[in-house]
Amino acid sequence: MNTDLKRKPDLSFAKLWNLSFGFFGVQIAYALQSANISRIFATLGADPHSLSYFWILPPLMGIIVQPLVGTFSDKTWCRFGRRIPYLFIGALVAVIVMCLLPNAGSFGMAVSTAMVFGLVSLMFLDTSINMAMQPFKMLVGDMVNEKQKALAYSIQSFLCNAGSLVGYVFPFLFTFLGISNIAPKGVIPDSVIYSFYIGAAILILCVIYTSVKVKEMPPKEYAEYHGLSKPLNEDKVNWLRLLRDAPKAFWTVGLVQFFCWAAFLYMWNYTNGAIAETCWGTTDPTSEGFQAAGNWVGILFAVQAIGSVCWAVALPRFANRKAAYAISLALGAAGFLMVPFVHNQYVLFVPYLLIGCAWAAMLAMPFAIVTNALNGSHMGTYLGLFNGTICIPQIIAAALGGAVLSLVGSEQSSMMTVSGVLLVAGALSVFIIKETSGEHN
Repeated sequence: MNTDLKRKPDLSFAKLWNLSFGFFGVQIAYALQSANISRIFATLGADPHSLSYFWILPPLMGIIVQPLVGTFSDKTWCRFGRRIPYLFIGALVAVIVMCLLPNAGSFGMAVSTAMVFGLVSLMFLDTSINMAMQPFKMLVGDMVNEKQKALAYSIQSFLCNAGSLVGYVFPFLFTFLGISNIAPKGVIPDSVIYSFYIGAAILILCVIYTSVKVKEMPPKEYAEYHGLSKPLNEDKVNWLRLLRDAPKAFWTVGLVQFFCWAAFLYMWNYTNGAIAETCWGTTDPTSEGFQAAGNWVGILFAVQAIGSVCWAVALPRFANRKAAYAISLALGAAGFLMVPFVHNQYVLFVPYLLIGCAWAAMLAMPFAIVTNALNGSHMGTYLGLFNGTICIPQIIAAALGGAVLSLVGSEQSSMMTVSGVLLVAGALSVFIIKETSGEHN
């Protein structure tokens, strides 16, 4: 790697903001998916022991799509840019699917057909969200200098949590405004359907804004700023070789990611059923209490996002980054372990604030550590491959979810204990991370 590099110019706060603004809309879509998928499929008639299987598709599509987006966008250049075309196409497909998915029970189909329709819609939704999400990480890596990267990722983290907050509270808000939160058996309530409609509108508007405001570097200019011998669109890519030559940070952070993302998969999957059991005293998806619990899940996940924003401010104050990472995951573990013992919906704010501490670290620490260990070569491809450390643990956790639920007595609240144990393992694994800046890759 050439050490005599042209230094990327400082960007104004407005330009840094514009780089990531579309992420606000993408994250609203992701929040609506993560908070409502189990609720939707339970309402359609899925058995709790089968719920986790519906969560295999999202990370499976992520592990396929994100490396492809990274590789192809590394080699793309057109009048609209390198990353922006993939961002825009992904967002457009997501908007269409967001208008279809919550209507899975409204087209007069049999239960099995409605579930298949919902499953296919979920596959396309997560594919498109992954396609739209990945370019934002790459844009920061491409265009922001080392001095401003921390600020750029902080802005991205803020917009991520703000989008999550909005997406999570939509069903509760619409119910508060008088939109029905109950529906005939097998039909999704209007409060959820309208949430997806409004989320889709915000998503496309935010992505249009970023697409119009951001002008990316051409390949030759990118090569000059990153010390590459030739533009990336002229280079050949071999995923196996890149993985073989990946820095140690890539693999050691990946182990921590395994425990963290398995834990959060179970949170997204089983929180609705868990708090319906512990706070509303029901396991019946057709009951008003179960749907009320579904709305409250959005509020709890919003509280988690608030906790994440607050803790993200504290993280840079730690002198030791690995200590900050481990402490954050330990606080999240404590939150998960508290959930089964809380029977008041408002007291649940405490554990979910603690879970937000873990989420803040999971958003910031892995990419900061890994991108510091990478040079500019194949940045998009590496970030796409690194997404495997997010997707693979979710696929494994989802495949084992029904069996694990049976092992803990078929009580969905006990799955929060499983998540807590997983985060403890993640916190302990932090200390094996090899953190070396600028390793050869």
